[in-house]
Amino acid sequence: MDRRVYDRMAEHDSTHWWYRARRDILADYLAREAKLPVSPHILEIGCGTGHNLPMLAAFGEVDAIEIDPAARAIASQRLGKPVGDAPLPALPGVPRGHYDLIAVLDVVEHIEDDVAALAAMRECLAPGGKILIAVPAHQWMWSAHDVVNHHHRRYSKKTLLGAIHKAGLRERGLTYFNSLLFPLAAAARVAGRLTGRDDSDDSPPAAPLNALFERIFGFERHLVGRVPMPIGVSILTLAEPS
Repeated sequence: MDRRVYDRMAEHDSTHWWYRARRDILADYLAREAKLPVSPHILEIGCGTGHNLPMLAAFGEVDAIEIDPAARAIASQRLGKPVGDAPLPALPGVPRGHYDLIAVLDVVEHIEDDVAALAAMRECLAPGGKILIAVPAHQWMWSAHDVVNHHHRRYSKKTLLGAIHKAGLRERGLTYFNSLLFPLAAAARVAGRLTGRDDSDDSPPAAPLNALFERIFGFERHLVGRVPMPIGVSILTLAEPS
C-alpha cells in the first residue's frame, strides 16, 4: 500500500467509524460462527498497525505478520511482542499445522496469486482450523481507493469461491457485509468516476457523521451470518480445508 495509507491507518484506526464498527462485527461473527477450541492459536496476516489484535486476543493467543516496517513497529507495541514479516504468498518460516484461526482482513486482494496465498494459509492450519477472510466486493466499484491500496482485484462471491476452492478450501457460509451503507458507498463511487474526484482519502468525516456511520454499520453485528445480505461493500467468510 502507499505510505500515506499506513499513515492514515495509524492516525485513525481507533476513531474511524469503519474500523470501529468492523471490529465489532467481526468479533460477534467469530464468537457465533468460528467454534474455536479452548486457548486457540490465532494468526493475523497483514495486520497493518495492529488495530484488530486486541479484538482477536479476546479469543486466544495471537501472532501477527505485517510486511511494512513502520506499521509492524506499531503493531508490535500493541501486541506486546514482535510481529513477523513473512510475505505472502509463500509465508516462509510460518509454522505449518499450528493455527486454529488465521485472519486475513482485506488482505487477499493485495496478493497477485491469491490461490497460492490461500493454499499456504491452509498448510498453516491445525486440524479443524479455519481462515477468516474479508475482501472488498464488486469490481465495478474499483476506484482511486483501490489504486493507492495496491489492490489487484475486488471480488464477487463467485470469484472468491473460485479462489477458495482452488486452494483446497471450502467456505462455511459466505455473506456480504457493510450492506446498510452500500447505497451511499455505491453513489460515492459512481459520482467520483463521473467527476474525476479522488476518493482515496480515508480520513473520518465530521464527528457527528462519524458516530452515525459507526452506529449504522455496527448494527450489522446483529445481521451478518444470521440474515442473508443481498449486497454489500465487502464479502466475509470462514474457510476450512476441504
